[in-house]
Amino acid sequence: MGDRILTTLEGRSAGRPAAWRRLRSPRHPRIWVELLLLAVSYGVYSLIRNAVPEQKAKALRNADWIWHAEHRLGLAFEKAVNHAVNSVDWLIVSMNYYYATLHFIVTIGVLVWLYRRHPGRYAAIRMILFSTTAVALLGYYLYPLAPPRLMESEDFVDTVLVHQTWGSMASGDLKHMSNQYAAMPSMHIGWSLWCGLAIFALAKAPWARILGLLYPAATLVVIVATANHFWMDAVGGMLCLGFGLGLVYAWYGALPHRLPRYARGRTARGDAGAGAQPVAAPAIGAGGSGDPAASAVGAAHAP
Repeated sequence: MGDRILTTLEGRSAGRPAAWRRLRSPRHPRIWVELLLLAVSYGVYSLIRNAVPEQKAKALRNADWIWHAEHRLGLAFEKAVNHAVNSVDWLIVSMNYYYATLHFIVTIGVLVWLYRRHPGRYAAIRMILFSTTAVALLGYYLYPLAPPRLMESEDFVDTVLVHQTWGSMASGDLKHMSNQYAAMPSMHIGWSLWCGLAIFALAKAPWARILGLLYPAATLVVIVATANHFWMDAVGGMLCLGFGLGLVYAWYGALPHRLPRYARGRTARGDAGAGAQPVAAPAIGAGGSGDPAASAVGAAHAP
């Protein structure tokens, strides 16, 4: 009797590390789970972001502090960029629509591309996006910040109001649907840099990798030119993304591009055709990216 109990306990103890490794191993995503997860997550994000109290006085004081700090650094260039770009109608109108639309369109497009072409890495890269956004919510709560266009003591141009462009929830008729004092950190930068790094790390075509790097750079110009953010807000978005990267590395033991392209017995249909062999997920350990043989299999299928 005692031997059976001891054997059972030993079996359970041995099973726990195996279950933990399976939990941390890349696996193929399921479309209905992902659609539900994305919808619920964005709904919760919007609800929490807009539920943060709009502390106008504190947000304006924080904006004044950042503006003066940038002056002390000799890097208070937002107003000059805002006025210069605003003087070119077609350019600033294009930037207004860029700000209002690409933030969502490109992010969703990259998620779809990752799901279809890199399913083994999808969950890890999606985790970076979610954790980046989650920590940003903490920033909105702890550090309410008015965007430059709402600073009462400065002559910034609210380009959406001036040019009457459609789509932005930051100004105009839609401004009451969004927290106007949640500028720090900038998720336009956090999300665009997430997209750019994913494309740069995983795309095959050189032109796509170049566009991946240009996208967050262009987004930085747009958020400054439209007076929706200080450049320091962009730094905040980068720090949030760094947190997401660190969390994923701690969980998987590797950065996403080091994980296998296909996982959990799925075949590399896009590359090898009907004769493709299943690709196993790597065994993720505390000390690195997993079993060398599994890593070699993943590398063989990497773009």
